[in-house]
Amino acid sequence: MQETAANTAPVSVLTGLFFVSGFASLVYQVSWQRVLFAAFGSDLESVTIVVSAFMLGLGGGALCGGWLADRLPTRALAMFCGCEAGIGLYGLISFALMRWIGDVFVLASLPVIAAVNFLLVLGPALLMGATFPILVAHTVRHWGNVGMATGHLYGANTLGAALGALSTVFGLFHVMRLDQSIHLAAALNFSVVAIGFWRLRQAR
Repeated sequence: MQETAANTAPVSVLTGLFFVSGFASLVYQVSWQRVLFAAFGSDLESVTIVVSAFMLGLGGGALCGGWLADRLPTRALAMFCGCEAGIGLYGLISFALMRWIGDVFVLASLPVIAAVNFLLVLGPALLMGATFPILVAHTVRHWGNVGMATGHLYGANTLGAALGALSTVFGLFHVMRLDQSIHLAAALNFSVVAIGFWRLRQAR
């Protein structure tokens, strides 16, 4: 019983981190869609491209993250923090980058615009997708139960994502500029990184 209680504390912290990560991810997705729509226009093709890039990135990132977690299980939390830091850094520059790219390619052909939109979203989406299997690998080492670790983390991330989408549309966009909403998401990523490295120091 004592061992189980000792292992519950870090799991609860990691579950909270993944909740915040999911919240930030959907703030990004909704906000980036707005930026790209303003730059290239809002139509069915634009929506399809952005959503497809996110889905491909999440799936491809999950495969890469699982591969890394299998080979470097003892460094899983550090890799998770690295992914979150990468997402946050991209978040800081993404608004200006997307606006600039929009100005450069606004008169380009539809295939070129589609490729540009796709690539602008794919990179951070890959990092977002990689976080789940990496964090599951770390959590399993503490908890020893793959099913419970996966369920807790997936549930927390999904709940965070849902609240992130709702909060962005019905809250953030009414009190913040678009770039401020994106920078808030980046700040959440960096807070996850800070707490994650604090957990690493405690573990050592």
